[in-house]
Amino acid sequence: MADTLNPTPFLRFALLGDAAASGATGLLLAAGALAPLLGLPEGLLRVAGLVLLPYAAFVAWLGARGGGAPRNAVRAVVAINLLWALDSVLLLALGPVSPNGLGTAFVLAQAM
Repeated sequence: MADTLNPTPFLRFALLGDAAASGATGLLLAAGALAPLLGLPEGLLRVAGLVLLPYAAFVAWLGARGGGAPRNAVRAVVAINLLWALDSVLLLALGPVSPNGLGTAFVLAQAM
């Protein structure tokens, strides 16, 4: 089919790795326990975590599919990752938050 692609082992690995990292980060953030440690608002972390959980499930589904992966779905994952990274950097540069050093490092690390 023209609108699907046959995922290479590398693409599957990248999708499943993204799903695992996003899911783990989502669980940590949704729990809200990191807010005092990072110097970031608890509400912001909870919302970010709750956004990451369905995204992680979608990416895991996409990476585990037996057949071809919808080309536009893979493109959407790439676009969402780029937007997330950009938003994370902008949050630090322009946002109304002032995380401590560990919080800044965390935001930058999860953006990568």
